[in-house]
Amino acid sequence: MRLANKATRAPARLIEQTLHCIKAPPPGWRQHRLLASNSIVAMTPSSLIERMAAAGLRPLQLAGRQLLPIVQGGMGVGISAHRLAGSVAALGAWGTIASVDLRRHHADLMARSEKLRDGDEKKAVIVQANQEALSREIRQARAIASGRGLVAVNVMRAVSDYTASVRTALEEGADALVVGAGLPLDLPELAQDHPETALIPILSDARGVSLLWRKWERRQRIPSAIVIEHPAHAAGHLGAARVDDLGDARFDFETVLPAVRRHLRDAGVEGRVPLIAAGGVRRCEDIQRLQSLGADAAQLGTAFVATEECDAHPNFKQVLAEASDEDLVEFTSVAGLPARAVLTPWLRKYLKAEERLQAVAQLKQRCTMAFDCLAQCGLRDGLKGWGQFCIDQRLAAALRGEVTKGLFFRGRGELPFGQQIASVGQLLERLLTPGIPPGTPA
Repeated sequence: MRLANKATRAPARLIEQTLHCIKAPPPGWRQHRLLASNSIVAMTPSSLIERMAAAGLRPLQLAGRQLLPIVQGGMGVGISAHRLAGSVAALGAWGTIASVDLRRHHADLMARSEKLRDGDEKKAVIVQANQEALSREIRQARAIASGRGLVAVNVMRAVSDYTASVRTALEEGADALVVGAGLPLDLPELAQDHPETALIPILSDARGVSLLWRKWERRQRIPSAIVIEHPAHAAGHLGAARVDDLGDARFDFETVLPAVRRHLRDAGVEGRVPLIAAGGVRRCEDIQRLQSLGADAAQLGTAFVATEECDAHPNFKQVLAEASDEDLVEFTSVAGLPARAVLTPWLRKYLKAEERLQAVAQLKQRCTMAFDCLAQCGLRDGLKGWGQFCIDQRLAAALRGEVTKGLFFRGRGELPFGQQIASVGQLLERLLTPGIPPGTPA
């Protein structure tokens, strides 16, 4: 475990928030978020294209579309669902639905398993409910987008329903599939009947790109684009083997982007496979720099949480907006991957007990939630050195805005509008406008 500077003491603002803002969701909060059209005012796709051109930025060419060079990354559980992804796409950019446990946005689907006892039947009901939820979210996002932009689905390779979620996304006509948290070596086979769907892996270094490329070429398919995520800056699960590896120079964009470009040139596909740089992007100048290094677009996650259209509870947005780099902590998740999150009360308590919990980890513990969300789980499988908590339970608490109980993933860097919650349109406009420092209110 490694803590960020000064993370050993609780930030005063987080303590204050813990005492004063733990509330039940306001009446109709989910229903209110369905009214996406009210949030897309001021900015239009054409006005944003003009700003992009004025900033000297190149558009992203993908899946037969010309897009703004801005990608909204997938964030689960339920943080980037249909409203956020659809709203981003409606303005000509790339929006992403995170597939994990989306039933939590649908009361009728949650009710199906509430009275069932733990066991195979309950697990099957939950899995089916999540696939139905994913179908609903894709349809609703596409309705908001109205044919503009691009609607993608992010699926973690590490989750147990990876295959089911990939198939659901393909059948529902998602424009793209983005897969991280493991190498999706079998994705070309799963998508062989959907040649029109863009397949996009998330990787962190040139070695990983080379390995996946060789495997996919044998299956007669190459990536439609590649997301290059820098683990030293991104949020959530990170593309490094250990926490101590997060700052390794091999992940630097100055190293990875030119190396991958050379690989594409040697493969004879230069200019045909866009590169998306993810991690630490907070202003227009960051996108300009990344394009100068060979990226075609930049991906952001945390900045999109702090928008009106984000599908999370308002408390979730404020926790991320008010946190600074000094409030972040890096640790090993139950998925066995390094992760970065805000040091909120629950996470502080867990990290104090982590060493003791890992010391008594035993093989083949039963899943306490009757939902084996991960293919391998440190808690369920008793894997020493891995996290020892239920990640689905903690992420769901965060989605509901329960600051004392939730796990709040966040990337490094001050947000474009500081602690202010803005609209998706305002965020896209800001990211396409040079000369405005991060933290400047709208």
